[in-house]
Amino acid sequence: MKKLGIPIVLLLSLLISNCAIFQTFANLSRLKFRLGNVENLYVEGISVSGKSRLSDFSAFDIAAVGSSISRGSLKVSLVLNVEAVNPNDGKGGFPSTSASINSFPYRLNIDGNDVITGNIGSPFIIPGTGEKVTIPLSVSTDLLKNVQDKGYQSLLNLVLKVAGIRAGTNSSSAALYAKPVIGTAIGNISYPQEIKIISEQFNQ
Repeated sequence: MKKLGIPIVLLLSLLISNCAIFQTFANLSRLKFRLGNVENLYVEGISVSGKSRLSDFSAFDIAAVGSSISRGSLKVSLVLNVEAVNPNDGKGGFPSTSASINSFPYRLNIDGNDVITGNIGSPFIIPGTGEKVTIPLSVSTDLLKNVQDKGYQSLLNLVLKVAGIRAGTNSSSAALYAKPVIGTAIGNISYPQEIKIISEQFNQ
């Protein structure tokens, strides 16, 4: 019987470990994301706040953008908010579990163009409360690095579509693709593939 003791202990430890891993994956699969609003959007230092069409830009704005494009650059900065919900609040048979997003590589796609790519600068905690929290993605990029062969009108229209992203609305031309990496007690776990995040509803 003594010889059987160690294998049995190892087997039980393995089973407990596998259950913990399974529970961790189950908890991660319940995280939900949705595109929120865009804030502090600037193109070449020009505020896009309150603008929804090309005619909202002044002649000076157009000239400044055209001059930058002719030099091969179009600097854009903004805060793209991603709303997140962690339903692991201890109800419904699932233990209350906070989720630490250690990495969040993403790409914002507008009309088939990846206009912005990036990642979070530091880990972000989504508490296991079932309440919505906001992950602010601070972006500073050169739009022409990702989008080329377009005139100033097309580029400004692209910027306006980014500005028009609103949570709860059907922004069919905009989608964020991300592959979160979650920190857990058993180490970092990466989503097996990108998830699609839209503004109309939380991903399923």
